[in-house]
Amino acid sequence: MKAAYLEAIRLTERLHRQFLELIKSELDRLGIEDINNVQAFILFNIGSDDLTVGELTNRGYYLGSNVSYNVRKMVENGYLMQERSTHDRRSIRVKLSAKGLELCQIMDRMFDRQVAALGEVATEAELTSSANTFRRLERFWIGMLDYGLRS
Repeated sequence: MKAAYLEAIRLTERLHRQFLELIKSELDRLGIEDINNVQAFILFNIGSDDLTVGELTNRGYYLGSNVSYNVRKMVENGYLMQERSTHDRRSIRVKLSAKGLELCQIMDRMFDRQVAALGEVATEAELTSSANTFRRLERFWIGMLDYGLRS
């Protein structure tokens, strides 16, 4: 069980890196140089939502410690618009600009192409089963942190 558990962890990290490389490849192919792959994926996950930076992190749309830096760069490069919350002046809300929406549509078409090619790799049922396993692992790890079950 331990070997399978550790292999699943290694694969998860490797898959995430490979996925980000796919996004980078698409950006390079299109000559888009003012946003990186992580920022583009954050942008895609924001979609039509209007979120705070904290909500980006809480929803799991971003992995890492530089979310504020990435948001600032996306605002500077015209992909995001930001404004102070009317309810809490300390909180800044972000949403996609027209340029951000355009990139989001480009990424959506990229994902459509990937899904069309996925039939050779996995079925929808297999992907759903994998996602369910990942959710259970996520809950397990959260439980380990929440209940002090760390060794």
